[in-house]
Amino acid sequence: MPSLAEFLPVLFRVWSMNAALDIGRYLIAAFGMALILKLFWRAGLARRKIQAREATGADRRREIATSLRTALIFSVTGVLIFLGAVSGVLTVYRRIGPHGIPYLVLSVIGLILAHDTYFYWTHRMMHHPKLFRWFHRTHHRSITPTPFTAYAFDVPEAIVQSLIVPLWLLAVPMHTFGLFLFMAFMIVRNVMGHAGVELFPRAVADSRWFGWLNATTHHDLHHSSFRYNYGLYFTWWDRLMGTEHPQYRTVLRGRPDPALPAGAYIPAGTSD
Repeated sequence: MPSLAEFLPVLFRVWSMNAALDIGRYLIAAFGMALILKLFWRAGLARRKIQAREATGADRRREIATSLRTALIFSVTGVLIFLGAVSGVLTVYRRIGPHGIPYLVLSVIGLILAHDTYFYWTHRMMHHPKLFRWFHRTHHRSITPTPFTAYAFDVPEAIVQSLIVPLWLLAVPMHTFGLFLFMAFMIVRNVMGHAGVELFPRAVADSRWFGWLNATTHHDLHHSSFRYNYGLYFTWWDRLMGTEHPQYRTVLRGRPDPALPAGAYIPAGTSD
């Protein structure tokens, strides 16, 4: 068994690799989305802007700083996953053979579904008046979200949100590429949800087959109202629990109620 002095350099290499991946993933997704918005703004995205309010440069700088902090917290969780895998508590494998490609695909889909459930309930919990200040206030300082808002969390929220993967791995073995795919999917959908313009077809609002997907408007309304729409990827939990914004589908269609104009700030409290 290696001594602590021999093991520390290994842990540092694992942490530095995870830090590079988590920071790089955020920067590529956030700046990539910002570039897409800039390139296609006049080509039609300007007409799909959700809020009339504009985020400021100070907003973006705060979001980037807090998101980089979150990425570092996620990288520490990566080290904990490594230690769990080494000790046999968690199962992370590298060879496709033992489980096959179908299992890899299903395990990623399962993790996405589990994450949506985990996020919905932890998110609602953080809106409790006694927890909001400590867990979720930083994220809601972004009334008008931007692609850089994706990881703009308070430290306690970042820790809670980082735990989904190790908790999942306690029960479900995952291939390293499956974990990579999940993390890539997570940050891309996160950045899309904070883009500030509707990236989904408006027909999603009335689609029998795709209406269960959270369009950008879904999470944007959460930021402007400070309540409703707690889900991450799907509308299932919000529909089931009665927490979907009553004007969500109307705003998504581009025909908001006159009492709730698209892009207007919706004054509301910060509790559930």
